[in-house]
Amino acid sequence: MNLVIVESPTKAKTISRFLSPKEYQILSSSGHIRDLPKAKLGIEVLKNFKPQYVIPAKARVKIKPLKTAAQKADALILATDEDREGEAIAWHLLHVLGKKDYQRIAFHEITKKAILEALKNPRQIDINLVNAQQARRILDRLVGYKLSPFLWKKISRGLSAGRVQSVAVRLIVQREKEIEKFLPREYWSLEAEFKEKFSAALKSELKNQSEVSQVLKNLEGEEYLIKNIENRESKRNPLAPFTTSTLQQEAARRLKMSARQTMLEAQKLYEKGLITYHRTDAVNLSSDFIVQAEKFLESNYFAAKKFKNRSKNAQEAHEAIRPTKITRIIKDNGLYNLIWQRAVASQMKPALLIEQTVDISAGKYRFRANGQRLKFDGFLKIYPLKISENILPELKSGQKLNLQKLHPQQHFTQPPARYSEGSLVKTLEKLGIGRPSTYATIIYTILKRGYVRKDRGRFKPQDVGIAVCDLLVKNFPDIVDDKFTARMETDLDKIAQGKREWQPVIKEFYDPFIKNLEEKYDKVQKVVETTDEKCGKCGKMIIIKFGRFGKFMACSGFPECKNTKAIINSLGIKCPQCEKGELLEKRVRKSGKTFWGCNRYPQCNYATWNDPRKEKLTEK
Repeated sequence: MNLVIVESPTKAKTISRFLSPKEYQILSSSGHIRDLPKAKLGIEVLKNFKPQYVIPAKARVKIKPLKTAAQKADALILATDEDREGEAIAWHLLHVLGKKDYQRIAFHEITKKAILEALKNPRQIDINLVNAQQARRILDRLVGYKLSPFLWKKISRGLSAGRVQSVAVRLIVQREKEIEKFLPREYWSLEAEFKEKFSAALKSELKNQSEVSQVLKNLEGEEYLIKNIENRESKRNPLAPFTTSTLQQEAARRLKMSARQTMLEAQKLYEKGLITYHRTDAVNLSSDFIVQAEKFLESNYFAAKKFKNRSKNAQEAHEAIRPTKITRIIKDNGLYNLIWQRAVASQMKPALLIEQTVDISAGKYRFRANGQRLKFDGFLKIYPLKISENILPELKSGQKLNLQKLHPQQHFTQPPARYSEGSLVKTLEKLGIGRPSTYATIIYTILKRGYVRKDRGRFKPQDVGIAVCDLLVKNFPDIVDDKFTARMETDLDKIAQGKREWQPVIKEFYDPFIKNLEEKYDKVQKVVETTDEKCGKCGKMIIIKFGRFGKFMACSGFPECKNTKAIINSLGIKCPQCEKGELLEKRVRKSGKTFWGCNRYPQCNYATWNDPRKEKLTEK
């Protein structure tokens, strides 16, 4: 009997459908079987960063049946996932089971064909992949365990720092500061509406109402003539099939799924054998799938056109995310349907658009009208994208137009938008921060820690997150520097490729980091804000501290005096309903959503979702 060990019970169940129970016993480890200890650092820094692995309590119940089965088995086959994490799990299993003889198999999809092919081509554990995973785990542990006590001393107990998460928080904090500093700029547009049933916009931007008035005066009595008409055909090429990152971005945009929800659902689909492995940077597809796609499209739609683009910086030689069987359509599963549509559409012909530009003269001014219509839907038949059709009437060059009305409109420039899950994932990938398979964990962690929260689907930093970020930027710039963190990711990739040893990479980071940390412990003052208010109990000055839920007011005589009180964030804007109270920024407890309400509640129950500060600015 051959023993096959995977990391998931669902994966074991799927594989059991393809292998004879008389020849194969399939068991799961239910994840990692060894890890660094929770209660201590678990790294022998002076012994070349040797990790002290332990068996977590939840994994101990799994070891005995695995050991018993391994001792009885004719062959031990390790079939964990094909990436660094899966390779490390296989390596840990081998150490715990104490077996010298083994086979390591890997596959990109859980299908009969893939499993049987993998069994024919077993290999040894790739120690380079294992070392890359170990290096990441040790780096993150060193930062977390060494830097967190510093945050406890300088800001508040219970805080923690993360090597990659800190960079994500900094991005969100930086964006918030850009929004706060943003000064809106006024500008105007002018649209000409014609009796021929179309409109055109003035090509020049107008700065203020005075300029608008002058243009309107100059346009009085002018003729509107078509000077030029340009028609051109443009192509909209199909998008590449999904990688881990683009799947997270599109699932957030189309299905309103968080990165964590997307990865959990994709994991289920993979383990059930419905899609290929969902942790991948590659956009290439197997020749088998391309053949399937051609046949499917020819019989159902029209001839396919092969997608030739391939990934440039894929971590390992993976395929893109795609359905394992093209004829399997599951419309009631949004994520599967999205993956199916994207993969199949990538093999289809481009969409064709007819774009029309009409230039119109009116004295010294120029107006332009743009038209667009879809000529051939191509891949859009399967993967719809928003195409705004604007069909202009039949027009001729030199034609005189009949003006119906001029529409001036005031605008204000808008501040940069806060990050959504999709835009944050896109930015992290662009900067080379973390890896797509880690984005869900990064986002989940910074939300769980309370460093940021979601406000209408966008990330907003909290006081404690801003305090942590500012402290790290000032004292540990490398930790929150995106370029430094991206270089570290490159080093991890080199370890995985066998081009670097993992211990020197750790040492190059750790030595200057720990030296700086030791120097800053005594030099950096505790983060507090002073006030002019005196404590009502002991008479000492009130200061502003940071706690788990943000800022609060406390007596500077702590611990002798433990007087504290909450900070009321008044905006200095009168309540429009009672005209007595002032508006406060508040938050819904369960959702964290921001609203503004009167400080005289419950005497006045006025509340609004709209930011009154923006409304006040518009009035001005």
